Amino acid sequence: MSVLLLGPEDTVLNKMKSLSSWSFLLIGNIIKFTGSLILGGSLFITYEVLALKKSLTLDTQVVEKEKMKSYIYVHTVSLDKRENHGITYQARKELHKAVRKVLATSARILRGPFADTFSTIDIEDHECAVWLLLRKSKSDDRAARLQAVQEMAETRHWHDYQYRIIAQACDLRTLIGLARSKDSDLRFFLCPPPLPSLKEDSSVEEELRQLLASLPQTDLDECIQYFTSLALSESSQSLAAQKGGLWCFGGNGLPYAESFGEVPSATVEMFCLEALVKHSEIPTHCDKIEANGGLQLLQRLYQLHKDCPKVQRNIMRILGNMALNEHLHSTIVRSGWVSILVEAIKSHHIMEASHAARTLANLDRETVQDKYQDGVYVLHPQYRTSQPIKADVLFIHGLMGAAFKTWRQQDNDQNLTEKVSEDETKYTTCWPKSWLARDCPALRIISVEYDTSLSDWRARCPMERKSIAFRSNELLRKLRAAGVGDRPVIWVSHSMGGLLVKKMLLEASKKPEMSTIINNTRGIIFYSVPHHGSHLAEYSVNIRYLLFPSLEVKELSKDSPALKTLQDDFLEFAKDRNFQVLSFVETLPTYIGSMIKLHVVPLESADLGIGDLIPVDVNHLNICKPKKKDAFLYQRTLQFIRDTLAKDLEN
Repeated sequence: MSVLLLGPEDTVLNKMKSLSSWSFLLIGNIIKFTGSLILGGSLFITYEVLALKKSLTLDTQVVEKEKMKSYIYVHTVSLDKRENHGITYQARKELHKAVRKVLATSARILRGPFADTFSTIDIEDHECAVWLLLRKSKSDDRAARLQAVQEMAETRHWHDYQYRIIAQACDLRTLIGLARSKDSDLRFFLCPPPLPSLKEDSSVEEELRQLLASLPQTDLDECIQYFTSLALSESSQSLAAQKGGLWCFGGNGLPYAESFGEVPSATVEMFCLEALVKHSEIPTHCDKIEANGGLQLLQRLYQLHKDCPKVQRNIMRILGNMALNEHLHSTIVRSGWVSILVEAIKSHHIMEASHAARTLANLDRETVQDKYQDGVYVLHPQYRTSQPIKADVLFIHGLMGAAFKTWRQQDNDQNLTEKVSEDETKYTTCWPKSWLARDCPALRIISVEYDTSLSDWRARCPMERKSIAFRSNELLRKLRAAGVGDRPVIWVSHSMGGLLVKKMLLEASKKPEMSTIINNTRGIIFYSVPHHGSHLAEYSVNIRYLLFPSLEVKELSKDSPALKTLQDDFLEFAKDRNFQVLSFVETLPTYIGSMIKLHVVPLESADLGIGDLIPVDVNHLNICKPKKKDAFLYQRTLQFIRDTLAKDLEN
């Protein structure tokens, strides 16, 4: 038997051979596993990339067809919760996110037109303008925002769906800017959302009454109380008549009510609207109107009375007053009023367009710092404009006048006491807007409106016995809020309006905060202003005027102490002031009612004592209504404005 003896060196060698064999086996296994992993991963990635590519591949014909439609495109999320769980879903989600980052990076490097939120948007070249303008309209740079809105408004070649993209994606500031751009396409503005249904067994009239009743009824001035009380009482009678009741001996009481004193639904609605106009002058009441669904109710009423301009104008007055409160702007826009306002401002009816222009200007805090309160209307410019505005011309009507009808192009021989027809075709033309704005585009032209009457019998609010002094302070406050005094000013007035102008200037001279109005007054035009009184107060058309002459008429009497004091104080004030004066006076009598023909303002009363006085062969109503653009009245007025503002318009 033989024995093989191994030394220490042989033992170590065998161990090394075993370790080497195990290492090779391990490496082989690692290679096999890694290869399988790499191969499987490559196949998985290839599959996912192909799947992603397939999901991003669209039929271009289908896309082009879809572009011609006005759909609202939204991102959808699957309602199946099982699809949002599991390792496979998470892996695919992360992979798609990584691929999108790669694509976005490539797009920035190769194309580079986008940044920030638009850097990941995959759109065609011809789509870039829409999204770039949208992003520009939200820039921190005001000039860039204004330019973006202007470019949008001037665009004419977009498809319908592109306008709708802007309509759906733009912010409030951009939307209002487009609404105040003269040439903007109506497709920028979405239709108002559906209005909520009326309550069961209710009507628009009843809901209007409930809205009015929900407003605070304490601490109100006499006129607001009067209009509110009248509206609520008349609407109660109307509702009772429609439903029948004991007071009308049973049955359908509506014919009975109409035979006694007509209170049709439209009349009741007008009472309610007039009360709401007064309430909307109080900011806290505006909040109540909005909170109680007033914006939607007014919109329903506006649509129901498309054939009644007076109802629509009162609704616009309420909306314009509410727009004075900036915290309500977003609510007004969301309720869908902007598209309605855009259609109205494009109307050929001066009053409708001007009421809409006032509301939109109050909503536009981007380019308008002034606020236009009730009764203050901008005739020019009513849209945003690149034309620098260098001066203001203010039109103040007189007794029984109005912001628009007083300055219409020609008169139809209406009697002074006869109610002017609601047919706007008789006075849609407004020469300050149609002629003066074209001849002097650098002017801001404002017309002011306030309530007046010949008799308290026919006053809209019998409690409202406002003197010239009271009205002048009220108008002065409103005009200063509209920025009057920040530029050179020319005042244009008719009849009692001239007395208001004189009183406003005297009051402004006593108040340091109103000093800019005095310093910037360049001239005044008086159309038949009774500086020394009128015979109007000495005559009566019938018994009701004899018994109840209005305070305005009383103040126009020749022996009025207030009128004499006003004249003396104004002459003293004007001595040291450097402004020009031009006066016109009628030479023909005016028919007052059906019985009397009266020379309302004689030559001696129209003589202020300073400036030129020009007699014109027209009556008191037509002294401020030139028939043609080349008529002497207009041409002399235009010459005065140009000469007086010559230095200001050149700068």
